[in-house]
Amino acid sequence: MTPAPVREAPSPGSADVTVTDPALVRRAVKAAALGNAMEWFDFGVYSYIAVTLGKVFFPSGSPTVQLLSTFGAFAAAFLVRPLGGLVFGPLGDRVGRQKILALTMIMMAAGTFAIGLIPSYGSIGVGAPLLLLAARLVQGFSTGGEYAGASTFIAEYAPDKRRGFLGSWLEFGTLAGYIGGAGLVTLMTALLSGDDLLSWGWRIPFLIAGPMGIVGLYLRMRLEETPAFAAEAGNTGNTGKSGKSGTERPKVPLREMVAGQWRALLLCVGLVLVFNVTDYMLLSYMPSYLTSELKYDETHGLLVVLAVMALMMVVQPFAGALTDRVGRRPVIAAGCAGFLFLSVPALLLIRQGSLLAIGLGMGALGLLLVCFTASMPSALPALFPTRVRYGSLSIGFNVSVSLFGGTTPLVVTALIGATGNLMMPAYYMMAAAVIGGFAVWRMTESAGRPLPGSAPSVAPR
Repeated sequence: MTPAPVREAPSPGSADVTVTDPALVRRAVKAAALGNAMEWFDFGVYSYIAVTLGKVFFPSGSPTVQLLSTFGAFAAAFLVRPLGGLVFGPLGDRVGRQKILALTMIMMAAGTFAIGLIPSYGSIGVGAPLLLLAARLVQGFSTGGEYAGASTFIAEYAPDKRRGFLGSWLEFGTLAGYIGGAGLVTLMTALLSGDDLLSWGWRIPFLIAGPMGIVGLYLRMRLEETPAFAAEAGNTGNTGKSGKSGTERPKVPLREMVAGQWRALLLCVGLVLVFNVTDYMLLSYMPSYLTSELKYDETHGLLVVLAVMALMMVVQPFAGALTDRVGRRPVIAAGCAGFLFLSVPALLLIRQGSLLAIGLGMGALGLLLVCFTASMPSALPALFPTRVRYGSLSIGFNVSVSLFGGTTPLVVTALIGATGNLMMPAYYMMAAAVIGGFAVWRMTESAGRPLPGSAPSVAPR
């Protein structure tokens, strides 16, 4: 494959610029977004079928205990995400973004496919939940390098003035994966009897991950390395093949990625906290909240959330383009303010129980969440210089997701169980909004500007 015709400066002070290849940019966005869709297809399936998985793998105990056990296995994957980030992030800065993204795709698909093959608790006893936990740990370890790598890949390929719009398609892939997973579970719930779903139907969504992974791997293997990484590796003026040793760099010390970037890392943790707490609250926890806590009809609850995600997909690219015009900071700040002041009214609407009230409450939260999904894929990579971008972003992102994002369903379920207060989801989102607001106040605007350590990037006329 012919390398992309680009130029990039070896230092920020050079007068050279990177002229992007539109075809390569589109291919990079598609491959990165598909990987993210693969990751969130699994999350959507796991979250929406959590009640059934609790019966399959944790048959003893009350429904609340089953749900807690299922979400416990869900949260366990996030405990190893920082380890995956520590491994894949520095490797991405050393051997290249493309190689690591291909590897994480293989591992994600294998972990998800394996869940569909695990025997039930009734067949092998305690070995079933242990195998489920092992598969979730493989998934968690691989996703430790996925989001940071995918967002870095798009950011380093995109022209400076369109980075927000192009980066927003990464989260478009997230929503598409969620809708695909949740839609499949919803269809199965409507068509299959409870016994069929419990005995064999739940396996189908996980087994689909195998073919999806093969397609995603093919797309990622056809990509060249990003111009920014090739220039940083000393291959100025040529993106090079990712397989060439010429694109490799000396190992960057972990101390440089952490201590040398401590301010940017703190901002990253704060931004990712509000992004992921609200994301997992709305897309992962709310289906179970509607069913388990509010006793709402399971199928109708899933359809409402699917409709909200479809609305978010429609708005997502326009919101991404808006961040290129007005900046990332105003859009993120608007989302934080919205969650701070509207979480309680939205949840009160949802608790009314009628289809219209639930739709309005969920729709309001979904539109607020778009402020983050449209901004973060372009804002987060711009916090770090090219030399340590993949590694530092992987560390900051995964630490925050592991501590605050992925644990959201488990923590909120436990808080409701301990206090009996069904408003806990709103209070949790409000607390996250305060932290996110402080982070966006301290961050620097990056819209329309070159990435730190990289030459200006422009589209061809």
